[in-house]
Amino acid sequence: MQKVNVAVVGATGEVGGQMLAILRERGFPAAEVFALASENSAGKKIPFGDAELTVAPLSDFDFSRAGIALFSAGGAVSGEYAPRAAAAGCAVVDNSSRFRGEEGIPLVVAEVNPEKIAGFRARNIVANPNCSTMQLLVALKPVYDAAGIARINAATYQAASGAGRRAVEELAQQSASLLSGAGEQKNENGVFPARLAFNVIPHIDIFEENGYTREEMKMARETQKIFGDKNIAVNATAVRVPVFYGHAVAAHIETREKINADAARELLRKAPGVCLMDERAPGGYPTPAADAEGRDEVFVGRVREDISHPRGLNLWIVSDNTRKGAALNAVQIAEIMLARYWG
Repeated sequence: MQKVNVAVVGATGEVGGQMLAILRERGFPAAEVFALASENSAGKKIPFGDAELTVAPLSDFDFSRAGIALFSAGGAVSGEYAPRAAAAGCAVVDNSSRFRGEEGIPLVVAEVNPEKIAGFRARNIVANPNCSTMQLLVALKPVYDAAGIARINAATYQAASGAGRRAVEELAQQSASLLSGAGEQKNENGVFPARLAFNVIPHIDIFEENGYTREEMKMARETQKIFGDKNIAVNATAVRVPVFYGHAVAAHIETREKINADAARELLRKAPGVCLMDERAPGGYPTPAADAEGRDEVFVGRVREDISHPRGLNLWIVSDNTRKGAALNAVQIAEIMLARYWG
């Protein structure tokens, strides 16, 4: 692959830092890397392999200096600056939800629909899906190809880091306070609507008119767009749990054709980006902290046929939400873009 200048927008954030680390780990052919963030972070030094990068203010950056920009700074920032970057000839991979539903903008999971990247030049933007959607579809892709999927019923168990660095700090502070015997400390300006430590919260993002949260509806809309199948019915419940890194999804699917658990396991064993951990014994299944944290794979376990439906399958799906769920997929999109469609 030819070398290209890369800008990372939101470089001081949780996912931005992961993007920088993964660019180095995977040997991405970057001629120069620009670390961009808000004015408050300008001049800050951040690690980049054995070297350091000096953070530059996003507001002053000339995107004609970069060939590819990886954005992870929230929807408002993406909405303002991604079109500017695209207009300057810089190809944007955006990690926010800002462009996922828009026509003409590919929504891509590297292992699921990489061919959609071919259309990126229409608007010079490719969207990264929601982290829970991403790990779900990496696991379901081989089953979808083999037997079709009519319906997905999913409950997510999402880590604090999905809400950003402040959320991780809030969970740590709450946990420390409770364990020290200080009791619950009121936090009027907390990230979460209720205490997360030693608790679960069935509420992620805002509520929509139908009673589902936006996070739940993202899973439905994005699944249909990524698979290119409007007939898949998706029903999701998104729950925040007191885990620092790693989301889990309990997925109950109804296939269009019958497929048994053994056949599904064999498909998953061969699937790109998937690690099957499925032993019917204590510890024979993946968990976020013990298996997924810091790893690139999507882990799948508890594969079994649904006793309540003749074409039902149950799967337990775990992945590091800041790596595969965000940063890694963005870098993979950039790699495919550069290798197959550049120039």
